[in-house]
Amino acid sequence: MTDLVTWAELGGSLAAIGGAAYVRHAHPAAYWSTVGLPLSVVRLLASYSSTMDACGLTVEPSRWGALAVRAATRREVRPVPPRRGVIRPTTTGLRMRLRLAPGQEPADVAASAERLRHAWGVHAVHVRDVKPGVVELRLVGFDVLRKVRMPRRLDGGPLRIPVALREDATAFLRDYRAVPHELVLGATLSGKSMYLRNLLTRLAVQPVALVGIDCKRGVELAPFAPRLSALATDPDQAAELLPALVKEMEDRYDLIKARQGIAPGTPEELITSDVWGLPEDERPAPIVLFIDEVAELFLVATRKEEERRDEMVTQLIRLAQLGRAAGIYLEVCGQRFGSELGKGATMLRAQLTGRVCHRVNDEASAKMALGDIAPEAVFAACAIAAELPGLAVVGDTSGGWSRIRTPYLSLADAAATCRATADLAPDVPALHPFRPYVPPMPVEASGPVATARPVTE
Repeated sequence: MTDLVTWAELGGSLAAIGGAAYVRHAHPAAYWSTVGLPLSVVRLLASYSSTMDACGLTVEPSRWGALAVRAATRREVRPVPPRRGVIRPTTTGLRMRLRLAPGQEPADVAASAERLRHAWGVHAVHVRDVKPGVVELRLVGFDVLRKVRMPRRLDGGPLRIPVALREDATAFLRDYRAVPHELVLGATLSGKSMYLRNLLTRLAVQPVALVGIDCKRGVELAPFAPRLSALATDPDQAAELLPALVKEMEDRYDLIKARQGIAPGTPEELITSDVWGLPEDERPAPIVLFIDEVAELFLVATRKEEERRDEMVTQLIRLAQLGRAAGIYLEVCGQRFGSELGKGATMLRAQLTGRVCHRVNDEASAKMALGDIAPEAVFAACAIAAELPGLAVVGDTSGGWSRIRTPYLSLADAAATCRATADLAPDVPALHPFRPYVPPMPVEASGPVATARPVTE
């Protein structure tokens, strides 16, 4: 009888272990909330002082503190760790603030993040500088990028949209006011189109004019045609659309000068204000230009096409240099973007402040995206596996970088959002000739069919 009870207990224990392992793999969020969170809290509380000492994050106590310890306990005075704040559990991990001791800096804690991760049994530890002398530790309990779930509370706003999830379980916000232009690189099936799709649908619900240049005959952007204010599907149409955007930018500068009383002959480069300083009833709608496969605008076969290419590149550079103040923003996508594309490519890339690099085919492509702003991020971009589409490394000119992953969004859902928000497209007269024509959708059709120009009677 005793043997039967022993085998039954052993079988139950094995079943519980197997069930926990399955839940940890299949439902990591549920496992963290029920098992991982309590275990990590116990490890943290039990080993906090010893872990900080092993990581070299302890300091000698103050003179008065040492005297108080000797007088009260007569024990040996030992180094003290940073003062710990309240532990705040989250659905993905823990948050905790540390008050640094005199002489310490946030970089000291960040350098020990990997040791803290292993000591406390969590997936990752991220350090954020809160204010002088205080840092926040964000402990992530599991790999949040394996199955992306955006946070419930998203801090968005006009031209500030959550588009992906960071590896520290916070939302990655694409803020056009702070980072006006962005370069998005990625090989085929790397998730570049998914990133673009999320951007478009998030912007579609705002009063923003969306303009597309898709030289793949519009196969990427045509499903969003009901919401687009302009669409060019080949280099010839792009060569007509870009001058119209430059002219619109110049007209907006004239509007700013007239409002501020500046003489009409004042050079545009000397004007420091922008359209956001205008009254709301006079402010023109912002314009976001999406360029899919930018290399198609650079590739030429004849001398005539070379002249057209040089004109388009010059206009793109002007938009990148001066468009921000006029409320015109660029989102440039491609597989590669280097000097081999031709004259002006490097100059245009230098104007694109934001950088998003998905999986690429070679290290040189990663260096094109991140090498000039965050060299250490190049290795992270080269390590992206093909089994994780949508995973990318994002960086900016501050030198900071992080991993992000875009949530899945079907093309049908994205197209439906654009159809439902078609009436939100602002009226920009300069773009009327380029508005895509969307014929009435039959009942059995699954998506809109768009052409680059409207059909006239």
